[in-house]
Amino acid sequence: MRVVHVHSSDLAVSRACPLVLERIRAGFPSPAEDYIDQPLDLNEHLIHHPAATFFVRVAGDSMIDAGIHDGDLLIVDRAIEPYSGAVAIVAVGGELTVKRLQISDGEFSLAAANPNYPAIAVSESEGVHIWGVCRHVIHTL
Repeated sequence: MRVVHVHSSDLAVSRACPLVLERIRAGFPSPAEDYIDQPLDLNEHLIHHPAATFFVRVAGDSMIDAGIHDGDLLIVDRAIEPYSGAVAIVAVGGELTVKRLQISDGEFSLAAANPNYPAIAVSESEGVHIWGVCRHVIHTL
């Protein structure tokens, strides 16, 4: 799965939307509640380091079992220290890709979340660079 577009975050404009106060049941429907809480600004909930946050659009299906689909938008935070198990954007051979990091004893590999794709063993000496940690995925239902 590769990254096809990178966009920086812009918090200069607030885009607050109303937030329904009651949680919506995913099981049996409850009676309608007409309570609206204070406006919700998704920037406040999804972006913790504005200067280090970017949005990327992905292409491919190698991360499908992690809930990342072709065309999804990822919110990537470059201020977060990469850790084993994190889904990250990694520069490999001059291209950005999204994979799950597997770090052990100073070595790391890039694991796909699709059994059709093998893990990639890499080292930073090969010019591989961890570009940022994915914090959220946005996709259309």
